[in-house]
Amino acid sequence: MLSARSENSLARSSVTSRDAFRRSRIVASVVRRGFLRNINHVNPRRNSPRSAAAEPFLNALVTLVTLWFALATTAAAASAKQRGGFFMPNADAAKIVTVNPTGEAAAGITVLTIAVAVKEHGPKETVAKFGEVYAFSPEFIAVHRDEPTQIEFWNLQPDDEHDFALLGSDLNVLMYQKLPPLKKTSWVFTFHREGVFVFKCLVHQPEMSGQFLVLPPVAH
Repeated sequence: MLSARSENSLARSSVTSRDAFRRSRIVASVVRRGFLRNINHVNPRRNSPRSAAAEPFLNALVTLVTLWFALATTAAAASAKQRGGFFMPNADAAKIVTVNPTGEAAAGITVLTIAVAVKEHGPKETVAKFGEVYAFSPEFIAVHRDEPTQIEFWNLQPDDEHDFALLGSDLNVLMYQKLPPLKKTSWVFTFHREGVFVFKCLVHQPEMSGQFLVLPPVAH
């Protein structure tokens, strides 16, 4: 049985998934414009061949980035909903990562939830165009394989509930937990496979995302 908070969070995730395509097109378009500006800075002539040649590539890039963001968010929300609310890694997921609420750790880091643009404080123009925007800080975390790392999440918002979904390489959700308002939530992560693992707040997509980079074990 799902709690009211779980159902509410998953319902908001479904809305976010439907909105992810629109918002991810905005992100991809910003990348595209920045790339073109860099090209034209090197070759500032209007309608330069270099800029024109880059157009098909950049259009394809926008499409791919848009589809990836939408697919990843939709798949994560569907996977979490199928599992039934909040959960920790099961036996299969534990082959990739084990997560415990306490335990000895070789390293530690604090991750903050940052309100980039919100209705209460603006900027109003940003909220009107993009909606409320939040971010994890830091959004990139490097850890070593088989090295326990304590990560403490601080939800700094008094009235906004965030969540934490850790995705596997196949976009299945390995764990899904809530980050309650004005609370510190801590786990000890031990990754057993190297590579890049994405984490997301499913309520605030596509902008509230991050990555774990799992490096080889430390040589002793």
